[in-house]
Amino acid sequence: MLVETKLLGEVEIEESDIITFEQGLLGLKQLKQYTILPIEKDLPFLLLQSLEDQDVSFVLAYPFAFKADYSYEISEEDREQLHITAEHDVVTYAIVTLNDSWANSTMNLLAPIVLNVKEKLGKQIVLPNSEGYSLRHPLTAPEGSAE
Repeated sequence: MLVETKLLGEVEIEESDIITFEQGLLGLKQLKQYTILPIEKDLPFLLLQSLEDQDVSFVLAYPFAFKADYSYEISEEDREQLHITAEHDVVTYAIVTLNDSWANSTMNLLAPIVLNVKEKLGKQIVLPNSEGYSLRHPLTAPEGSAE
């Protein structure tokens, strides 16, 4: 299927590339269908693109690549909503805010995007224990791994 994006133009995706956010994202509860697209081959960033509104997209990054000690617990309720049965089915992203310079760009570590890649389900989770994490964690040179 063809998807029109504001950033990348027209992109072809497979039906299997559609991720459902049953509760939408924070502030966008009405938009439920998204896909993840590479922005550029050599960049550690991806695009979370709404399939229902071409003007809605978010730049994502692997938070562990920029903060090696990033960790959080997924509640039992979130596990059930995402149908998580195996840890290796879970992928975590952080929404990135790109500003006028790299030094002023940030990532949201307080509300990660959590995906069950096997079931194609996603949820933005607001972490209850936010000690040490913020909405605007500075993007620094990668220190960790995307694994």
